[in-house]
Amino acid sequence: MKNSSSKHRSRSTFRNMMRFSFSCSKCFSSSSDIPTDNALMQGLQVLQNAHAFSFNELKVATNGFRSSNKIGEGGFGSVYEGILQDGRMVAIKMLSAGSKQGDREFISEIASVSNINHENLVKLHGGCIDGPYKILVYEYMENGSLAQTLLGSEEKRAKFRWETRREISLGIAQGLAYIHEEIKPRIVHRDIKASNILLDQNLCPKVSDFGLSKLFPEDFTHVSTRVAGTLGYLAPEYAVSGRLTRKTDVYSFGVLLLEIICGRKAVDFDPELGEHYLVEKAWQMYKTDNLLKLVDPMLNADFLETEAVGFVKIALLCVQEKCGLRPSMSMAIKMMRGEIDVNNMQITQPGFIIDIMDVKIGRKSQSSVQSITNRCRPRLHPL
Repeated sequence: MKNSSSKHRSRSTFRNMMRFSFSCSKCFSSSSDIPTDNALMQGLQVLQNAHAFSFNELKVATNGFRSSNKIGEGGFGSVYEGILQDGRMVAIKMLSAGSKQGDREFISEIASVSNINHENLVKLHGGCIDGPYKILVYEYMENGSLAQTLLGSEEKRAKFRWETRREISLGIAQGLAYIHEEIKPRIVHRDIKASNILLDQNLCPKVSDFGLSKLFPEDFTHVSTRVAGTLGYLAPEYAVSGRLTRKTDVYSFGVLLLEIICGRKAVDFDPELGEHYLVEKAWQMYKTDNLLKLVDPMLNADFLETEAVGFVKIALLCVQEKCGLRPSMSMAIKMMRGEIDVNNMQITQPGFIIDIMDVKIGRKSQSSVQSITNRCRPRLHPL
């Protein structure tokens, strides 16, 4: 009887705290993130769809959150594999206790994903709030992330043939198009990168980790917010001004697409050896008409050259400096499917952050960043 009461209390606490938390402005990074009461009410309705687990259920599922069950660790908590009482294999994300930023991530993630269902978005089963513990429960992805597999080692990379890379790229684009264009309110993910793309048993890609995401009311073109994300994938105009749009995600997708095609990490280069960041390298290869040399040699030339080069061009379109010139995700999908001839598209110079060691994300900073296009040092938008 005691366990039943505790279980009921935990679920009631989860629902009540979620309703309260989402109704206060501290759920967002700044007061300008969601400026309408209507948007807040939409978020409240979303939260009511989340299933509440008890802490004991999740403790049993993970063998007491044993270290051997840990499958990942991020800036705001750890991820464990577990088996629920009904036999489902799940990924259980426990946010760090006492982290105010973790609280914001927790609310944002539930608000963004608990009401959506798409084959290329990781499914949220529910969550738990029990004292200092804040936990999210997701479907389990058997093949980990792109960072662990495709970008993990040459041996793993060799298993990803061109057809697989093409389908993964298309799947990611479809997931982003869905949150950008098909649901209301729209969602900007804000942290698209290889470690946030998970692969199921069939290597179907699913966008995960919506902790930094933002809900966009339909009539808003942008919001001004603190700068957050991952260096190498960060759109320069967002890093400099804090102006967030859907084209911020498009830029990150372009970088990720280059990684998938090239089999190299965005910032895994040594300037002292004459190497460059991946976006800069791709631009230089484009100007010298050598894009084919960018394609991962682990593919052993087993791919259609025109298609591979076309995908590199699509990536370059996505990382153009002027965000207004970047395609929407639905347009990128059409280009990837051959419905729009990418060779008829004009590609302009990309923008990116050069002095990445000087950029401090997620906290107040007087550090400067430098744009490749103007060589000036604009100030990073403060929190």
